[in-house]
Amino acid sequence: MSKAKYIFVTGGVTSSLGKGIISASLGKLLQARGYSVTIQKFDPYINIDPGTLNPYEHGECYVTDDGAETDLDLGHYERFLNIPTSQDNNVTTGRIYDNVIQKERKGEFLGKTVQVVPHITDEIKNNIYKLGETGKFDIVITELGGCVGDIESLPFIEAVRQARLELGPTNCISIHLTLVPYLKTAGELKTKPTQHSVKELLEAGIQPDILVCRSEYPLNSDIRKKLALFCNVPINSVIESLDAETIYDVPILMRKEKLDERVLAKFKQSYKREPKIDAWKEFLGRLKNPTSQVRIGLVGKYVELKDAYKSIVEAFVHAGAYNESKVVLNWIHAEEVDESNTDKLFKELDGILVAPGFGERGIEGKILTVKYARENKIPFFGICLGMQVAVIEFARNVLTLKKANSTEMDSKTKYPVIDIMEDQKNIKNMGGTMRLGAYDCNIKKGTKAYNVYGHTKISERHRHRYEFNSQFLAQYEEAGMIASGTNPDTGLVEIMEIQDHPWFVGAQFHPELKSTVVNPHPLFVKFVKAAINYRREKESN
Repeated sequence: MSKAKYIFVTGGVTSSLGKGIISASLGKLLQARGYSVTIQKFDPYINIDPGTLNPYEHGECYVTDDGAETDLDLGHYERFLNIPTSQDNNVTTGRIYDNVIQKERKGEFLGKTVQVVPHITDEIKNNIYKLGETGKFDIVITELGGCVGDIESLPFIEAVRQARLELGPTNCISIHLTLVPYLKTAGELKTKPTQHSVKELLEAGIQPDILVCRSEYPLNSDIRKKLALFCNVPINSVIESLDAETIYDVPILMRKEKLDERVLAKFKQSYKREPKIDAWKEFLGRLKNPTSQVRIGLVGKYVELKDAYKSIVEAFVHAGAYNESKVVLNWIHAEEVDESNTDKLFKELDGILVAPGFGERGIEGKILTVKYARENKIPFFGICLGMQVAVIEFARNVLTLKKANSTEMDSKTKYPVIDIMEDQKNIKNMGGTMRLGAYDCNIKKGTKAYNVYGHTKISERHRHRYEFNSQFLAQYEEAGMIASGTNPDTGLVEIMEIQDHPWFVGAQFHPELKSTVVNPHPLFVKFVKAAINYRREKESN
């Protein structure tokens, strides 16, 4: 057994209480005390990974350096802890069952009847311990998706029960995140939902060590005493978690509630030394006291669900704080953009970002968006499909290659300026088959991209099947749109930019996935800076 200590975070009463933020915040505090921490997410759905899920179903799909398509909570883990996650940090029911079935087919169970207990629960435990056994981490936090009592969560809860027995009380603790709702008509907070949730957990064989109670109103001492009594936890282990102004306040709020101290006390570790969170507080100071404001248009096809672009939103938060500027996002549905309303939609903006996506819905609206930004010299940033539509727009309106398109949208286009990658043409399965994960990129000196990064060699994360068709590159560069970043091994174009434009950059990769509180992504930082300059010029004219 590994020497790492394990924390299990479960949720009750309702979903979306913020287990990911609580896990990330606790991880941040423990990290600030000098511990090496990682966080993993166990999701109870049967999909192998979120890669094939509609963003409306599950929010964005977060991609790691090693090419894993994962839950968006892993984005929170990386943004808070500033360390990369991997395939091992996100495990689904689908992957657990797939692994067990593959073992059964190979005869690894020696003819035994394969059952949920012990075979499925053993596989879950193997994945719980995997990160701890690497020797890299002092503490492994495991967040269990869904709610206690959900039928699909039962094998995970059972595996945690077994793990607690195997690990022992000083090497493993259980934190239960629950809701203490306020009934307006009664004028009071109600503890009964939490009592029932803890009862469900007890019936599964797990006594929570710490309760984290989400509430709109502070928990008074009577409420805390009642929760402690009925849920069988010490009163100082009833932690209040109020709604915060920003998710980045939560580590500070959890510090005030001494969540990290309670955890270390359970582990029989010293907690006298204060965590080093000065840099975090400095970030919050810049975030909450901006000296300017810019308005950025985010044009996409999933704008009804903001979580579909979660990493982009947070990258703007980081870049805004770095520039001491508040970034206000105007959410614009790509399908609603047409030639009659571009001026109305974009005239007051200080920058425009065309978001990633798949499929042809909203494409013409995105192309019109790019045209407006290019012609009116508004700072423009295109990510993945956003870069591709910038390439299509330039082909149609500058190179006069009428009806130029991506073969994703029009397989018979005469000018396939975006085409499917050669190694993707014969792939039948959708899941996990795109160009995924971190790839190197060489940057040309003297370009906007070089000005952004300050390096000629970078690495960024990808998630796409289609690429710029290099057969057209000479025409583009002659007309002023250049490939400022390319893959050193394949020649794949990674960054396209327009030279005679104040700030017009398209990236085939997803820079938002590498932006953290400590290291805001330079592309977002420089884009926000360009928007600030554009706004100042407008105001001075």
